[in-house]
Amino acid sequence: MMEKMTPAVPPSTPATPPLDWWRGAVIYQIYPRSFQDSNADGVGDLPGITDRLDHVAALGVDAIWISPFFKSPMKDFGYDVSDYRDVDPLFGTLADFDALLARAHQLGLRVMIDQVLSHTSDQHAWFQESRLSRDNPKHDWYVWSDAKPDGTPPNNWLSVFGGSAWQWDTRRRQYYLHSFLTSQPDLNFHNPAVQDAVLGEVRFWCEKGVDGFRFDACNHQVHDALLRDNPAADGGDVSTVRADNPYAMQRHLFDKSQPENLVFLERLRGVLDAFGAASIGEVGDEHAPPIMADYTEAGKRLHMAYSFSLLTSRSSPAHLRGEVEALEQEIARTGGWGCWALSNHDVPRIATRWSVDGQADPRQARMLLSMLLSLRGSVCLYQGEELGLPEADVPFERLQDPYGMAFWPEFKGRDGCRTPMPWVAADAQGGFSPVEPWLPVSAAQRALAVDVQEADADSLLHATRALLAWRRGSAVVRAGALRFLDTDADDVLVFERRLPDEPGAERLLFAFNFSATAATLPVPDGWHGACIAPHAPLTGARLDTDTARITLSPFGALCLQSSSHEH
Repeated sequence: MMEKMTPAVPPSTPATPPLDWWRGAVIYQIYPRSFQDSNADGVGDLPGITDRLDHVAALGVDAIWISPFFKSPMKDFGYDVSDYRDVDPLFGTLADFDALLARAHQLGLRVMIDQVLSHTSDQHAWFQESRLSRDNPKHDWYVWSDAKPDGTPPNNWLSVFGGSAWQWDTRRRQYYLHSFLTSQPDLNFHNPAVQDAVLGEVRFWCEKGVDGFRFDACNHQVHDALLRDNPAADGGDVSTVRADNPYAMQRHLFDKSQPENLVFLERLRGVLDAFGAASIGEVGDEHAPPIMADYTEAGKRLHMAYSFSLLTSRSSPAHLRGEVEALEQEIARTGGWGCWALSNHDVPRIATRWSVDGQADPRQARMLLSMLLSLRGSVCLYQGEELGLPEADVPFERLQDPYGMAFWPEFKGRDGCRTPMPWVAADAQGGFSPVEPWLPVSAAQRALAVDVQEADADSLLHATRALLAWRRGSAVVRAGALRFLDTDADDVLVFERRLPDEPGAERLLFAFNFSATAATLPVPDGWHGACIAPHAPLTGARLDTDTARITLSPFGALCLQSSSHEH
């Protein structure tokens, strides 16, 4: 019988009123290893981030999300935490983090940090104690199970990184669960003491003054207590991994996304609310929208969540519309809030992933960024996306990612999106470091460096600043409702944004051409007499009021404005 949950320990600082700055916010993701090296060891660090915060603030984003910088053996580059309360020496010190936090706040940037709660490193003190015996104080802090009579694992669960999700431990003579690498054992969230402990780690950073958290793999935090086998996928869609990964052969009904996780998330929200901290959850599931809606139920759990729905290779307007509409329908049920991303540290960069012919096109990069910033919800913008960086081609001998090494050559891993940020085009290392960095600097990316784009008034960098300023100043874009409109052009996405129905309420109509060829479409019903929105920095389109037709150039984008709501 499960032990009754103990209440969260009251915070040591006075409660602050909840804030809603996150609603419609744009959050800039920083991957510390690759942002800026300040001490000439070839790896980015916290002082390097501090040195480059002026660039981030000048973009006009609301917050930064910093990927893990905690003490770690770096088997998964910080997503295997061995001490939640200390900075890994590779990245600096706690004092360096304090300085970063202070500088960000001076610049008007909120700071969100990555928290990996579903698992730890096998070097964490909790696991080191847990594996000692079957009766030590932390014996059930992780998911342990006996082998089947024939010595095989307890069930058929698979690791996201390939192979069985179970690893044999010779000391305990039991298997332990690892949803990711074997060096990343899963915590047992059915144990109330584990929940108390991880909430204590969150509270530590709240007390240091962070503004929020991105919770990694947050739907992996609870497993099925009966350890039931997952059924076969039967040809279903497992969109969170590649089709050549055996993980895609199962429907993951029991190893993640369990209902008990909702109880933990409510406890977590209690800690966050006590400090006025915001949260965003990563939901990796085959059918993410209902889970995202439940996880972000208004005032109860996480503030917002994102999935991998736009982080795959599927780039059609129909796919995008389907994913957005599915989430809109679900969050209408719970009052939840979504967040959208086109790139991050786990997937190939959007400029290459959604390119028409494998070659990044700056017109497409601008259109996609315009589209992303026009959606309802919050937005995560990955470092270098403001430059339109393509995926880097990292040779096998320079690979660092164990995921890529395991699936080479069909899958090259995640290194291609994690290469160093290019600041100076003429510098061999892109201004990232004075020495050879941990991953090679891509020549294609270096050509798009910050200094080159600063000098070009028509660059994507300048367009990004204009788009972000426009979004920040538009109430209808940050918070208005969204409705898609049908069109005969398969490569064109059309939707409208509007504030609640009031006399004269502003409406905006958006049209985006996903094709490398021009497209023409009629002005939708109810939009006759509208004009091109004067402050929307979208390009590559023309409105002919005489014929009531819209012409979109290749990868063109248009925004119409109307104060009427007749339709």
